[in-house]
Amino acid sequence: MGGYTLSIVIPCYNEKDNLPLLLDGFGRAIKDCGLIEVVLVDNGSTDGSAEVIQKLLPRYSFARTLRVEINQGYGYGILQGLASCQSDYIGWTHADLQTDPGDVIKAHGLLVQEGLFVKGRRRGRPLSDQFFTTGMSVFESLYLGARLYDINAQPNIFPRSFYEAWKNPPYDFALDLYALYQAREKKLEIVRFDVDFPERIHGESKWNHGLASRIKFIRRTIAFSRRLKKEGID
Repeated sequence: MGGYTLSIVIPCYNEKDNLPLLLDGFGRAIKDCGLIEVVLVDNGSTDGSAEVIQKLLPRYSFARTLRVEINQGYGYGILQGLASCQSDYIGWTHADLQTDPGDVIKAHGLLVQEGLFVKGRRRGRPLSDQFFTTGMSVFESLYLGARLYDINAQPNIFPRSFYEAWKNPPYDFALDLYALYQAREKKLEIVRFDVDFPERIHGESKWNHGLASRIKFIRRTIAFSRRLKKEGID
Protein backbone atom coordinates (compact mmCIF):
# COMPACT_ATOMS: atom_id res chain seq x y z
CA MET A 1 0.00 0.00 0.00
CA GLY A 2 1.79 3.12 -1.25
CA GLY A 3 5.18 1.37 -0.98
CA TYR A 4 5.42 1.93 2.78
CA THR A 5 7.57 -0.40 4.90
CA LEU A 6 5.95 0.73 8.16
CA SER A 7 2.41 1.83 9.03
CA ILE A 8 1.99 3.36 12.48
CA VAL A 9 -1.53 3.57 13.93
CA ILE A 10 -2.37 6.37 16.37
CA PRO A 11 -5.67 6.11 18.28
CA CYS A 12 -7.03 9.60 18.92
CA TYR A 13 -9.79 10.13 21.45
CA ASN A 14 -10.54 13.80 22.11
CA GLU A 15 -7.01 14.91 21.22
CA LYS A 16 -8.02 17.97 19.18
CA ASP A 17 -5.39 20.25 20.69
CA ASN A 18 -2.57 17.71 20.26
CA LEU A 19 -3.30 16.83 16.62
CA PRO A 20 -1.56 19.83 14.98
CA LEU A 21 1.56 19.26 17.10
CA LEU A 22 1.44 15.53 16.46
CA LEU A 23 1.28 15.80 12.68
CA ASP A 24 3.87 18.57 12.62
CA GLY A 25 6.16 16.38 14.71
CA PHE A 26 5.77 13.46 12.33
CA GLY A 27 6.28 15.76 9.37
CA ARG A 28 9.62 16.92 10.77
CA ALA A 29 10.64 13.38 11.75
CA ILE A 30 9.68 11.61 8.54
CA LYS A 31 10.88 14.39 6.21
CA ASP A 32 11.60 12.80 2.83
CA CYS A 33 11.78 9.23 4.11
CA GLY A 34 8.70 8.15 2.17
CA LEU A 35 8.66 4.73 3.87
CA ILE A 36 6.37 5.44 6.84
CA GLU A 37 2.66 6.17 6.86
CA VAL A 38 0.67 7.48 9.81
CA VAL A 39 -2.89 6.22 10.33
CA LEU A 40 -4.89 8.50 12.62
CA VAL A 41 -7.86 6.63 14.07
CA ASP A 42 -10.48 9.08 15.31
CA ASN A 43 -11.71 6.77 18.04
CA GLY A 44 -15.21 8.17 18.59
CA SER A 45 -14.01 11.66 19.53
CA THR A 46 -16.61 14.23 20.54
CA ASP A 47 -14.40 17.32 20.76
CA GLY A 48 -14.20 18.22 17.07
CA SER A 49 -11.13 16.09 16.35
CA ALA A 50 -12.65 14.86 13.06
CA GLU A 51 -12.86 18.40 11.70
CA VAL A 52 -9.31 19.18 12.80
CA ILE A 53 -7.97 16.02 11.15
CA GLN A 54 -9.73 16.75 7.86
CA LYS A 55 -8.35 20.29 7.85
CA LEU A 56 -4.78 19.15 8.58
CA LEU A 57 -4.45 16.05 6.38
CA PRO A 58 -3.92 17.82 3.02
CA ARG A 59 -0.64 19.17 4.40
CA TYR A 60 0.76 15.71 5.20
CA SER A 61 0.97 13.22 2.34
CA PHE A 62 2.14 10.42 4.66
CA ALA A 63 -1.02 10.52 6.81
CA ARG A 64 -4.57 9.20 6.46
CA THR A 65 -7.48 8.73 8.83
CA LEU A 66 -10.18 6.30 9.87
CA ARG A 67 -13.27 7.16 11.90
CA VAL A 68 -14.73 4.92 14.63
CA GLU A 69 -18.18 6.35 15.24
CA ILE A 70 -18.62 4.98 18.78
CA ASN A 71 -15.65 4.54 21.09
CA GLN A 72 -15.40 0.88 22.04
CA GLY A 73 -12.03 1.10 23.73
CA TYR A 74 -8.39 2.02 23.16
CA GLY A 75 -7.57 -1.40 21.78
CA TYR A 76 -10.58 -1.45 19.46
CA GLY A 77 -9.49 1.76 17.78
CA ILE A 78 -5.98 0.42 17.28
CA LEU A 79 -7.27 -2.85 15.85
CA GLN A 80 -9.42 -0.99 13.31
CA GLY A 81 -6.33 0.89 12.19
CA LEU A 82 -4.14 -2.23 12.03
CA ALA A 83 -6.73 -4.02 9.89
CA SER A 84 -6.35 -1.31 7.25
CA CYS A 85 -2.55 -1.52 7.06
CA GLN A 86 -0.71 -3.32 4.28
CA SER A 87 2.91 -2.45 5.10
CA ASP A 88 5.48 -5.12 5.95
CA TYR A 89 5.65 -3.81 9.51
CA ILE A 90 2.81 -2.23 11.45
CA GLY A 91 2.21 -1.01 14.98
CA TRP A 92 0.95 1.81 17.14
CA THR A 93 1.88 4.67 19.40
CA HIS A 94 -0.03 7.33 21.36
CA ALA A 95 -1.43 10.70 20.31
CA ASP A 96 -0.67 12.51 23.58
CA LEU A 97 2.92 13.44 22.60
CA GLN A 98 4.35 11.68 25.64
CA THR A 99 5.96 9.47 23.01
CA ASP A 100 7.88 11.61 20.55
CA PRO A 101 7.13 11.04 16.84
CA GLY A 102 10.88 10.73 16.39
CA ASP A 103 10.77 7.51 18.41
CA VAL A 104 8.87 5.87 15.56
CA ILE A 105 11.72 6.82 13.22
CA LYS A 106 14.22 5.29 15.67
CA ALA A 107 12.14 2.11 15.83
CA HIS A 108 11.98 1.98 12.04
CA GLY A 109 15.77 2.12 11.94
CA LEU A 110 15.95 -0.96 14.18
CA LEU A 111 14.06 -3.11 11.67
CA VAL A 112 17.25 -4.66 10.31
CA GLN A 113 15.86 -8.18 9.90
CA GLU A 114 12.55 -10.00 9.70
CA GLY A 115 10.66 -11.24 12.74
CA LEU A 116 11.41 -8.40 15.15
CA PHE A 117 9.09 -6.89 17.76
CA VAL A 118 10.36 -3.39 18.51
CA LYS A 119 9.10 -1.60 21.62
CA GLY A 120 10.02 1.49 23.60
CA ARG A 121 11.35 1.54 27.15
CA ARG A 122 10.27 4.66 29.05
CA ARG A 123 12.69 6.97 30.82
CA GLY A 124 12.10 10.12 32.88
CA ARG A 125 8.81 9.11 34.51
CA PRO A 126 7.71 10.16 38.01
CA LEU A 127 8.70 7.73 40.77
CA SER A 128 5.07 6.91 41.52
CA ASP A 129 4.52 5.85 37.91
CA GLN A 130 7.73 3.83 37.92
CA PHE A 131 6.65 2.05 41.10
CA PHE A 132 3.25 1.23 39.60
CA THR A 133 4.79 -0.05 36.35
CA THR A 134 7.39 -2.16 38.19
CA GLY A 135 4.71 -3.76 40.35
CA MET A 136 2.56 -4.64 37.34
CA SER A 137 5.61 -5.92 35.43
CA VAL A 138 6.65 -8.23 38.27
CA PHE A 139 3.11 -9.56 38.68
CA GLU A 140 2.60 -10.22 34.96
CA SER A 141 6.01 -11.83 34.54
CA LEU A 142 5.50 -14.20 37.47
CA TYR A 143 1.86 -14.95 36.73
CA LEU A 144 2.24 -15.55 33.01
CA GLY A 145 5.71 -17.08 33.14
CA ALA A 146 7.25 -14.68 30.62
CA ARG A 147 9.52 -11.65 30.94
CA LEU A 148 7.12 -8.73 30.63
CA TYR A 149 8.18 -5.27 31.71
CA ASP A 150 7.12 -1.70 30.94
CA ILE A 151 4.20 -3.25 29.12
CA ASN A 152 2.48 -0.01 28.13
CA ALA A 153 5.57 1.67 26.68
CA GLN A 154 5.33 2.98 23.13
CA PRO A 155 5.78 2.54 20.24
CA ASN A 156 4.99 -1.10 19.40
CA ILE A 157 6.10 -2.32 15.96
CA PHE A 158 5.95 -5.84 14.54
CA PRO A 159 5.46 -7.85 11.32
CA ARG A 160 2.00 -7.65 9.77
CA SER A 161 1.99 -11.47 9.57
CA PHE A 162 2.29 -11.59 13.38
CA TYR A 163 -0.81 -9.43 13.76
CA GLU A 164 -2.75 -11.45 11.17
CA ALA A 165 -2.47 -14.53 13.41
CA TRP A 166 -4.32 -12.83 16.28
CA LYS A 167 -7.77 -14.27 16.89
CA ASN A 168 -9.31 -12.66 19.94
CA PRO A 169 -7.37 -9.56 21.03
CA PRO A 170 -8.81 -7.30 23.75
CA TYR A 171 -10.51 -4.01 23.01
CA ASP A 172 -9.08 -2.09 25.99
CA PHE A 173 -5.64 -1.14 27.33
CA ALA A 174 -4.81 -4.84 27.76
CA LEU A 175 -3.91 -4.85 24.05
CA ASP A 176 -0.36 -3.80 24.97
CA LEU A 177 -0.05 -6.81 27.28
CA TYR A 178 -1.60 -9.12 24.68
CA ALA A 179 0.83 -8.06 21.95
CA LEU A 180 3.96 -8.32 24.13
CA TYR A 181 2.90 -11.68 25.57
CA GLN A 182 2.14 -12.97 22.08
CA ALA A 183 5.57 -11.87 20.92
CA ARG A 184 7.21 -13.77 23.79
CA GLU A 185 5.16 -16.91 23.15
CA LYS A 186 5.72 -16.81 19.37
CA LYS A 187 9.49 -16.41 19.92
CA LEU A 188 9.82 -13.10 18.12
CA GLU A 189 13.07 -11.31 18.85
CA ILE A 190 12.10 -8.38 21.08
CA VAL A 191 14.17 -5.22 20.68
CA ARG A 192 13.73 -2.50 23.32
CA PHE A 193 15.05 1.05 23.09
CA ASP A 194 14.95 4.05 25.42
CA VAL A 195 12.30 6.72 24.91
CA ASP A 196 11.76 9.90 26.92
CA PHE A 197 8.36 10.24 28.60
CA PRO A 198 7.55 13.91 29.32
CA GLU A 199 4.37 15.41 30.73
CA ARG A 200 1.35 15.83 28.46
CA ILE A 201 1.11 19.18 26.71
CA HIS A 202 -2.69 19.19 26.35
CA GLY A 203 -5.48 17.21 28.00
CA GLU A 204 -5.15 14.42 30.52
CA SER A 205 -4.61 10.68 30.46
CA LYS A 206 -7.73 8.67 29.63
CA TRP A 207 -6.97 6.24 32.48
CA ASN A 208 -4.06 7.43 34.66
CA HIS A 209 -5.73 10.24 36.59
CA GLY A 210 -6.05 9.09 40.18
CA LEU A 211 -6.03 6.14 42.52
CA ALA A 212 -9.49 4.94 41.53
CA SER A 213 -8.58 4.80 37.85
CA ARG A 214 -5.41 2.85 38.64
CA ILE A 215 -7.33 0.34 40.75
CA LYS A 216 -9.78 -0.11 37.87
CA PHE A 217 -6.89 -0.57 35.45
CA ILE A 218 -5.26 -3.17 37.73
CA ARG A 219 -8.49 -5.14 38.09
CA ARG A 220 -9.15 -5.21 34.36
CA THR A 221 -5.56 -6.18 33.60
CA ILE A 222 -5.56 -9.00 36.14
CA ALA A 223 -8.87 -10.27 34.76
CA PHE A 224 -7.42 -10.33 31.26
CA SER A 225 -4.23 -12.01 32.53
CA ARG A 226 -6.35 -14.80 33.99
CA ARG A 227 -8.02 -15.22 30.62
CA LEU A 228 -4.66 -15.36 28.88
CA LYS A 229 -3.38 -18.01 31.27
CA LYS A 230 -6.55 -20.08 31.05
CA GLU A 231 -7.34 -19.83 27.35
CA GLY A 232 -3.91 -19.30 25.80
CA ILE A 233 -2.79 -16.58 23.46
CA ASP A 234 -5.48 -16.72 20.80
